[in-house]
Amino acid sequence: MVRPCRADKHICSFTRPRRKIQSPQKRHLSRSAPVASPVTGAAEAEVQAAHKYCIDLLSKYDRPSYTLSTFVPRNAQTFYLALRALNVSLSMIPDTTSSHTIGLMRLQFWRDTVTKTLAGSPPKEPVAILLASAISNLHERTQGRARITKGWLTRMINAREQTLTNDPYTNIAALESYAENTYSTLLYLTLSALPMTSVTADHVASHIGKAAGIAAVLRGLPIVAFPPPAAQSPHQGGAGMMSGGAKQGAVMLPLDVMAQAGVKEEEVFRLGAEAPGLRDAVFTVATRASDHLITVQEMLKNLRAGQDVGHDFEHQGEEGHEYDAEYDVFQGQQNESPLDEVNRAFGVFMPAVGTRLWLDRLEKVDFDIFQPDLLRSDWKLPWKAYMAFKRKTF
Repeated sequence: MVRPCRADKHICSFTRPRRKIQSPQKRHLSRSAPVASPVTGAAEAEVQAAHKYCIDLLSKYDRPSYTLSTFVPRNAQTFYLALRALNVSLSMIPDTTSSHTIGLMRLQFWRDTVTKTLAGSPPKEPVAILLASAISNLHERTQGRARITKGWLTRMINAREQTLTNDPYTNIAALESYAENTYSTLLYLTLSALPMTSVTADHVASHIGKAAGIAAVLRGLPIVAFPPPAAQSPHQGGAGMMSGGAKQGAVMLPLDVMAQAGVKEEEVFRLGAEAPGLRDAVFTVATRASDHLITVQEMLKNLRAGQDVGHDFEHQGEEGHEYDAEYDVFQGQQNESPLDEVNRAFGVFMPAVGTRLWLDRLEKVDFDIFQPDLLRSDWKLPWKAYMAFKRKTF
């Protein structure tokens, strides 16, 4: 049984009667820094080649991000493509390295690459070249005032260490932290490339990123539990799923949720979708992702009513989340309301659409995370994203 969400809370409350594993009862989700440095210009041919490389990478391994790129404001699209290509490259490290040590070396390579790129001397690597070109363009457009926070890029890389070993999330809060450090941070960085420094836009991005990150972990659960041979690792959805990881399988659900639902890892390996408690555990985690999307809907509703969003931004004051009024004046957007800011950046928030579509599909199969259809791209995404963008609502 589902109790309606309270608009002033982040998390819905659910009360469900105890039932046997084979009960036909189905679950239902509730509905309610440093300033960027000018970079050394690469040859135009190199930039064009890097651009094509990044587009091809997204088209092959992260189709949703490729599809949604058209909604990102044009002046930030190059940065978006480079950033998402970096995310794909990071997500592929577990499948393209033969040992944990080599995986750590690859992550260090990307840390060094980010440092060099922000310093104006990117290595001859396509993602770095395109990222450097986009940062240089941002620097020129804003006369050196726009900020790309190095700490955010480093945080994305550091968070990926967990996928090298498939260390379990101790609780659902740890899973949310992973989603914040990866998927929310992707949105923060894209906003900064518009450029936009807005506590409201960042707040919306935080909730959407957490929802997308949690859904990504769920989507990749079957592949992490039963990793295919490296040469056959499917990356449909690429950055939208955790793939491969350690060569030995693992059940990447929060330990507290597994304990509460009575899920045992060895039973998942032995019984798959029929493991006792597994669907309940998936339901609990999926509900948290859904709650973040519901929270965003409530925030938008409040803004349209001329109110504040309804609750404080928990990350305000952290690195990258300092808000300089003088910088907003420089942008010529000093008269924007919080709703105007969100609407101007709305294209950045399109991952919310793909996340909701996937959660709906998960609900339709009664939270059987091993259903093959859940790994396929959703043909409705372009149309649903267009309608959401046009109406400025999810």
